[in-house]
Amino acid sequence: MLSLSCRRLPLVLLVLGLSAFAAEPSPQLLLQPSRARPGDPVLITMRGPKEAPTGTLGERPLRFFAVPGGFAALIGLPVEQVPGQLPLTVLVAGAPGAEPTRLTHMLDVGEPGWRTRTLKVANKFVKPPPEVEARMEADQAAFSTAFAQPFADPLFDKAFVLPRKARVTAPYGDLRTFNGQKQSQHFGTDLSGGTGTPVSAANGGTVVMTRDNYAAGNTVLLHHGAGLYTAYFHLSAIAVKEGERVKRGQLLGKVGNTGRVTGPHLHWGARIDDLWVDPTTLLQLQFTASDRSTSGAASRETR
Repeated sequence: MLSLSCRRLPLVLLVLGLSAFAAEPSPQLLLQPSRARPGDPVLITMRGPKEAPTGTLGERPLRFFAVPGGFAALIGLPVEQVPGQLPLTVLVAGAPGAEPTRLTHMLDVGEPGWRTRTLKVANKFVKPPPEVEARMEADQAAFSTAFAQPFADPLFDKAFVLPRKARVTAPYGDLRTFNGQKQSQHFGTDLSGGTGTPVSAANGGTVVMTRDNYAAGNTVLLHHGAGLYTAYFHLSAIAVKEGERVKRGQLLGKVGNTGRVTGPHLHWGARIDDLWVDPTTLLQLQFTASDRSTSGAASRETR
């Protein structure tokens, strides 16, 4: 397995000898990370095209948005993704009357290396009593509404950063057993912190949820555009309102121990379309040329 520093480097593919681009510089395809794992976000950037390309990664369609000098698409790999070679195909429009140019590449997907953990929580979070079923259904409906934002251009122009600089106590992907019976997978990164310590926005976006949820506790969800959301769970206090536009680093709330927890901490999640992805990989993606010096990094445990 490559080290995290190696995985940060984008794969750059220069497509040469394309007749449709004879009068223009050849299009350039940048793939980040160059070697992925199940659950990773993947950023695909096309430099050069004048019109938005189309394409797929595996069987999932790509949705491109404009960036300086070209277009980009952000997509997530499912945690069930089988390690191996995953085909990437991008179609770039050519000159008027010419056939589109087809670019192909194979993304190398490595083993995930999920950890296995056993945790003890209050029994009501393993077998919720009947009287909270309606609340849990309402929570699910609220999440579905929050995650149904129309696809839009990014609401950020900088790299993502940690919502708090802290030790990772539970990485994305942990396979968990609660009270010796209920099994689940951890679709976020837990960051240490005492109750009342500040939690900040990982990047610019719009607040689409501020809610006390049964399992997630006090929750803030941000929509960043490009099909991307970040989540902040178990807060003791919330400092923003739904519909508010926030900037990277703006205070969202404070660390707490609300919801299904074993102690105070921040559960930080990232979601692309319908998939929860590893937020620590999101930190490494270079959305702009200046990101090389601004992206954050977590003190993380190896998956």
